[in-house]
Amino acid sequence: MRFFLRRRARHLVAPIAGAVYLVLWLVAEASRTDADHVVVLVAFAVAIGLAAWMPATALGMIAGVPLLQALRLLARPDATVWPEYLAIAIVAGIVGAGRSDLLRWLAIPALGVGSAAAAWAMVVASAADQDVWATWTGSTAGTRSDLVFLALTIAGGSGIAWAVGVAIGATWRIGLARVRTARAEHETEVTSAELRAEQERARIARDVHDSLAHSLAVVVSQAQGAAAIAVRDEHASRALQDIAEVSRSALGDVRALVERIQGTGPDAPHGLTHLPDLVADMRELGMDAVLEEHGEPGSLAPAVQGAVHRIVQESLTNALKHQGRTATVRVVLDWRGPGLGVVVTSTGAVPLVVADGRGSGIAGMQERARLVGGWLRAGAGDEEHEFVVTAWLPVAVVGELEAAR
Repeated sequence: MRFFLRRRARHLVAPIAGAVYLVLWLVAEASRTDADHVVVLVAFAVAIGLAAWMPATALGMIAGVPLLQALRLLARPDATVWPEYLAIAIVAGIVGAGRSDLLRWLAIPALGVGSAAAAWAMVVASAADQDVWATWTGSTAGTRSDLVFLALTIAGGSGIAWAVGVAIGATWRIGLARVRTARAEHETEVTSAELRAEQERARIARDVHDSLAHSLAVVVSQAQGAAAIAVRDEHASRALQDIAEVSRSALGDVRALVERIQGTGPDAPHGLTHLPDLVADMRELGMDAVLEEHGEPGSLAPAVQGAVHRIVQESLTNALKHQGRTATVRVVLDWRGPGLGVVVTSTGAVPLVVADGRGSGIAGMQERARLVGGWLRAGAGDEEHEFVVTAWLPVAVVGELEAAR
């Protein structure tokens, strides 16, 4: 931002310099300069003002105006206004500081032509106009000597201004290059960090697949074998079949998750239509689980539907782990507000596993809600052994969320 502001300020230098040049001359020579010479001053001021925006035009003007003066087509300078040729040096310096190499080198012949023409306009008299440099200064060196002296003086001063401009422009460009290099290095570091994170996710995905998927496959196999043996015990057979089905489903989810992490699989197809199955699975495990909907259902983008499914799934899983198979769970979908409200209330005090620290389930649910434009809160409820998960997710026309991205 700082370099951007400096760049804009640099482009304003030339117009401001042109305006100051014209105002100072008009104020200093208001009573002595005629209207014809004001045209020359305005032309030089315009050349200065255009030096940064239209450098080729400015170079043409600092060469063309003195030529027209030398040809007596424009008013020649007099004893008080001949320093007007300072405009040649100003334009040369500004163009020298510019970015165009071609125009930077074209400034040299332009200032040479302008200097020679300016010297001619000041030194060489005509039959109708004898008011020249020798008259103003009392020089007795002769016309040729005065012409060479003034041409070299104007060209030398303009050349110095051009060199200073080139140095300033080079310094500016070096500073800008350093900023861009630093920015590129920062972007490279960010990209490298993201690449390392992606590689780490891929490694974790492979580890999950190698360990968990193998274990689930073993569970499925053992459960199916045990179910075939326990045909006489209906309850045991049914429980083993449930274990096999749930493990098989989990195995498919693990494989799909690994594919999505590695970027080789489609997005999760789960949506609102799968919520009744989730609740039914919990009931088959012994939980008192119900699903309620209030209001007229609206349309949810696929990403939002996937988030709702995962939030409910994680909430039910947490209830099973931390409140037991006899827990009471109530899943409510409320469509009556500006978005979809999701409330999962669970009550129970017979955990299947002993919590050994704060897990990542709630944080994961909160991140899922945030990514689709919603929010989620989870914590203890008002009743004893009660836990409540509350979420809000935006209702939108299908596909609107993806289009907005």
